[in-house]
Amino acid sequence: MAELTLYLGNRSYSSWSLRAWLVLKQAGVAFEEVVIPLRAPGLRVPEIQRHSPSGKVPALKHGALTVWESLAIAEYAAESFPEARLWPEARDARAVARAVSAEMASGFGALRSALPMNVRRKIQGVALTGAASQDIARVQAIWSDCRSRFGQEGEFLFGRFTIADAMYAPVATRFDTYGVELDEVSRRYVASILALPAMQAWIAKAKEETIIEEYEAIGVVGK
Repeated sequence: MAELTLYLGNRSYSSWSLRAWLVLKQAGVAFEEVVIPLRAPGLRVPEIQRHSPSGKVPALKHGALTVWESLAIAEYAAESFPEARLWPEARDARAVARAVSAEMASGFGALRSALPMNVRRKIQGVALTGAASQDIARVQAIWSDCRSRFGQEGEFLFGRFTIADAMYAPVATRFDTYGVELDEVSRRYVASILALPAMQAWIAKAKEETIIEEYEAIGVVGK
């Protein structure tokens, strides 16, 4: 197959980039990475639009084809590399995995706003709105349900790693960054996500980034 190139935002902050990157890494796929610093003056929109018709990252190029949006990239990887088994094999589990992945892709706005991704730092004392607390409770309910029904044979939501885990991995980093109080199932799941060698590599690269967004430099949580 033609070479793959994945265009990413800053590893420190770009949750959507992490999702697509983690899918490809866990699939064992060789690909080139190109980081486009988000909010770099005069760069973001023109540079990203060269590679992504939506003007957003991530975007995956595979020969003449461009696939944008994290879940679409994940689905493309699942179809292109079926041996990676990126979705559960059982029909019921696969349906639930797709449902919870789509729910993450389209929801949890209050959580995203209150706890923006930042794998470079530990941040304490962030006040949560009622809506953000509800989002956190819903995430934990999803994790508990998936683990109890489908995850007995491994550490992840459906036992072995799937696209659903990639979709929730940035949330795991947010809970770790902000010290969110979690139930036991969720604590173990966050630990399993963060222990992945690919996640450790992502975080290490993020800490090497020299572009620090203005909100972080002045100690204000960003968006």
